[in-house]
Amino acid sequence: MSGTIQKPVIDNAKANVDVIATGQEHPEDSPLSVHDLTVAYHRKPVLWDIDLDLPDGKVIGIVGPNGAGKSTLLKACMDLIPRASGRVMVYGKPYKKQRQLVGYVPQRETVDWDFPVSALDVVTMGRYARIGWCWPVTRSHRAAAMTALDRVGLADFAHRQISQLSGGQQQRVFLARALTQEAQLYLMDEPFAAVDAATEQAIVRILHDLRDAGRTVVVVHHDLQTVPTYFDWVAMLNMRLVAVGPVDEVFTQVNLQKTYGGKLTLLDEAAYAVSREMRVKR
Repeated sequence: MSGTIQKPVIDNAKANVDVIATGQEHPEDSPLSVHDLTVAYHRKPVLWDIDLDLPDGKVIGIVGPNGAGKSTLLKACMDLIPRASGRVMVYGKPYKKQRQLVGYVPQRETVDWDFPVSALDVVTMGRYARIGWCWPVTRSHRAAAMTALDRVGLADFAHRQISQLSGGQQQRVFLARALTQEAQLYLMDEPFAAVDAATEQAIVRILHDLRDAGRTVVVVHHDLQTVPTYFDWVAMLNMRLVAVGPVDEVFTQVNLQKTYGGKLTLLDEAAYAVSREMRVKR
């Protein structure tokens, strides 16, 4: 048997097949277009036939159960992991030609926080595409990094080593680094994980500010209760794409059951009911 991954025939792929059969192309003005994306680890599929186009100027959540492939989707879009098949386009071109348009906030757990650099040093790294690797960091780039730190409320911690910061402060540092890139598309992998309520609300305000400035923000998220208030669009994922679209249209009990199945707990259902009630009152 060859190492090629054989794709199963699945009925709910019909919608994607119909789109391809009509010859419809992914729009070139879409911040992120994913076509027929399949990813596997050690020949075990993690994502199957993901096909979507995300709109410009929105805050978009990616939700699904543990192991659904949410983080894998972001990494595959940035060529951080190999793809078994499919293609990813950023504003109509491959990621490697558009990487300067993309800002990335990784999961905090994946970072070596003992590395001896200050918060300001980390944030300044977001300017390297503009500085160039062989050129010195100028005063203007340092000023841009300080502005980003101030924006996330950490200007007073600029010269503190990152290992001396709290979890929430570390998360803000990486958000500031992404802000200094002045990107058009931001990909964020669980930026709200293990942060306090004040930090979470500060991050939400920044995401909405980015949207209001015409940027697109894609966020891997796990708290179903906050989806309606944090996001404009939502992509519901469980190895395959279950639904994607405006929150008011696709974030429904039916799609939640399709996405989570038996993993949708009573607490999740209660959170969903509360969020729906809040939307009705608004």
